[in-house]
Amino acid sequence: MGRICAAAAFSVLVSFLFLCVGGNAHNITAILDAFPEYSTYNDYLTRTKLADEINSRTTITVLVVNNGAMAALTGKKLSLAAVKNAMSLLVLLDYFNGQKLHDISNGTALSTTLYQTTGNAVGNGGFLNITDLKGGKVGFGAVTPGSKAKLDAMYVKSVKEIPYNVSVLEISQVILPSDLSAPAPSANALNVSAELEKAGCKIFVQLITDTGVLKTYEDAITTGLTLFAPTDEAFAGPVMAKLKKLSSAQQVSLLEYHAMPVYNPTGTLKTASGPMSTLATNGVHKYAVSVSSAGDTVTLDTGLSKSTITKTLVDDPPVALYSINKLLLPSEIFAVAPAPAPTPETAPSSSPTTSPEVAPAPQTLTPTPSAASPSPTSSSSPPAPPSGAPLQGPASSQGPSSANSGASFAAPRHEAALGYLASMVIVCSAAVMFL
Repeated sequence: MGRICAAAAFSVLVSFLFLCVGGNAHNITAILDAFPEYSTYNDYLTRTKLADEINSRTTITVLVVNNGAMAALTGKKLSLAAVKNAMSLLVLLDYFNGQKLHDISNGTALSTTLYQTTGNAVGNGGFLNITDLKGGKVGFGAVTPGSKAKLDAMYVKSVKEIPYNVSVLEISQVILPSDLSAPAPSANALNVSAELEKAGCKIFVQLITDTGVLKTYEDAITTGLTLFAPTDEAFAGPVMAKLKKLSSAQQVSLLEYHAMPVYNPTGTLKTASGPMSTLATNGVHKYAVSVSSAGDTVTLDTGLSKSTITKTLVDDPPVALYSINKLLLPSEIFAVAPAPAPTPETAPSSSPTTSPEVAPAPQTLTPTPSAASPSPTSSSSPPAPPSGAPLQGPASSQGPSSANSGASFAAPRHEAALGYLASMVIVCSAAVMFL
């Protein structure tokens, strides 16, 4: 009966963990891989890294268009950042299926999109109008500040639904944001130091300028750059004193540690797991930083310190600039080296004296004259033994010494055996619980 209860409890535990860890997981690119008519749309989800943002959300609706309809966006020769803005408008931060579209209160609603969360939308230009029309049709349109909403696209069909987690719906055509004609400046024209100074990271800008690391950042922009810049408040207290003690090479490594040689928007950071390489990473030193998230809060963990992203300064593929609230302290520079092992000369005096390595010389093996010969005044004492007979003094003194020496070796073996038995008991008990 006990085994049955343990097995049932284990089954419930596994199911609970699956629901908590993987129950809400979805992969939008894997979903769309089954539908080749959306391959162009799917490709741009990967190139802009919008897929990571979608996968990091618990509840989401993705409006997709077929390859022919995507030409209205890709044919405009827009920057990748502008394409990302347009596709962000097609991602709703709510769950809609075919039935819910027809059950909208009062027939119309405004839904928040990913584009609104980027901060790039003008006013409420990041909202999408959804209207239930006559004849069973549903229209979608971008919100244009100061003018009546225009329904640009129509609902076609439901592609995939995972209630109430992710929904993929096809619409007739791409919906373009009203401010798409004014995209963010291209990465090649980006002034990194100017963007950081505007965000209150002037001390960091001074450091990367003086050390020449700014040039390293600029060279990395063409292939991808993610930069975490500490604000001026992050250098308060003893931080500056620590920096002044570093060598020039250590300062360069520290500043390179604040950047990654790839483009990582917020959505990618939210789905990251395990250590991530930085510009300081090389064959000798790892210089990695771990990234975790809770809701919309992204935390960077060096092993010695933790810092939180306070604001997205630039999200313009292939560049992402963030401000953080604390300086990142890599263990390769700031970890305290372990104390050296004690040498035999400095070994603690409390070591067992019965150990063979530190045992004293057996001077008690040679009896003193007073112990070996009877006192002349003791007439009643027995005569001295013959010179060839073994002396009793040394024999009696060596007996206890040998016994103690044996005990000193037996004790560790006994304790090790007890420890091994205790470990086996714990392992067996755990095994019984899960049977």
